[in-house]
Amino acid sequence: TEIAMTAMFLFIIMGSTDKRAPAGLAPLAIGFTLALIHMISIPVTNTSVNPARSTGPALLEGGIALDQLWLFWLAPIIGAVIGALVYNFVSKE
Repeated sequence: TEIAMTAMFLFIIMGSTDKRAPAGLAPLAIGFTLALIHMISIPVTNTSVNPARSTGPALLEGGIALDQLWLFWLAPIIGAVIGALVYNFVSKE
């Protein structure tokens, strides 16, 4: 879930900030996408889509949260790479 949602998020960010995108709509597209990602993923993995946001609570909680922290760092990085590659493939001029 983390990989797929981060890939989708990066795809939307890249598309909405592309020079060919309508001006001024990027904040809405990015904000609504982030809200949708959280509504979908929080029940599944308590998603964060942001490794830095996952680190603070894991450090405070300790235990199993620290054991799972690697996933909340690795998955968004992989998802971001996938999202960027897909966007570059789909958006070729």
